[in-house]
Amino acid sequence: MVGRRIKTENRLKENNVTNEKDGAILIVDDDLFIVDYLSKLLEGFGYKLITSDNASTALEILMQEEVDVVLTDIRMPGISGLRLLDKIYQLNPDIPVILMTGYADIDYAIEALQKGAYDFIQKPFKSEILLNAISKAHRHRRAINIEKKYKSMLETTVKIRTDELSTAFKDLKELNAEIILRLATVAEFRDNESAAHFSRISIYTNKLASAMDFDSNFIETVTLASKLHDIGKIAVPDKILLKPSSLTSEEWATMKAHTSIGAKILAGSKYKVIQTASSIALNHHERWNGSGYPQGLQGHDIPIEGRIVIVCDQYDAIRSSRHYKKGISHHETIRILTEGDGRTDPNHFDPDVLNAFIKISDSFNDIFETYQD
Repeated sequence: MVGRRIKTENRLKENNVTNEKDGAILIVDDDLFIVDYLSKLLEGFGYKLITSDNASTALEILMQEEVDVVLTDIRMPGISGLRLLDKIYQLNPDIPVILMTGYADIDYAIEALQKGAYDFIQKPFKSEILLNAISKAHRHRRAINIEKKYKSMLETTVKIRTDELSTAFKDLKELNAEIILRLATVAEFRDNESAAHFSRISIYTNKLASAMDFDSNFIETVTLASKLHDIGKIAVPDKILLKPSSLTSEEWATMKAHTSIGAKILAGSKYKVIQTASSIALNHHERWNGSGYPQGLQGHDIPIEGRIVIVCDQYDAIRSSRHYKKGISHHETIRILTEGDGRTDPNHFDPDVLNAFIKISDSFNDIFETYQD
């Protein structure tokens, strides 16, 4: 028997049954003869071993040491094999547990397998069967560790890529904001409007869109895009744009073309903020009752961004002083927008937008008084 066992063990060594023996095997059995036999057998195959003769000590070892496989008798003094199995998996569900069992405990061992045990070996066991079970358990644990490392590496890679994309997206948003600000500055140099006017329109728009409970993406987009509402004025001749007296009908037709020109300047972009800016440039003089320009759109045919910006633009235009008129107080401006004055009429505005404006009109006054050149 001894000679046959030695031949079997030599054949296993030659075939390199086991590999990746970096982690320890914890042997748990109160039979010191079995512990001694298993220790000599497994050490001969290069395994690191930790032994324990009771479940309590074994659990303490698991909390302190790096263990790859647990090899335990199914019946331990003071604790059942199933209870020990539960406690092991509470500490570390990735550790393969191999149960050593007598013939009478087969049903018990099958129940343990159903509860998550990796394998069981029937006593008296053959060395070849035991070593194969240990080798498979080691490979199983190694596969779990590789998967965890890969998952961790993948999560790290995803986080790095996400951070990179977030930075790129932030840079793109900042670039968009800067380009829009510079384009608005071009319009400012051409127009008799002030830089503060473009800033106020943007802030008014933000307040009004927020008051109407639009989603944050729309609010952010329309806030930025509204700065370019008058970008088309860069194509209007100075003699018309800066004329101190009333415009002729021909000059007024040229002036009104700034809406279409602005839309063309911004047309064709794949970016939402520029698309919205193009829509605002085109539609911020369209009126709810259809009397606006350039297309005479009516009601909900006018894009919502245009319906918002016209209220903001009209409020600021009425309040502001020009070389051809004096500025008007906040309260009088509210009266004109809500009651009309022969030139401005409440029917020019989307009722929902106008009602939202009335509710937050005091904030418009604060913005106007704060943002002055």
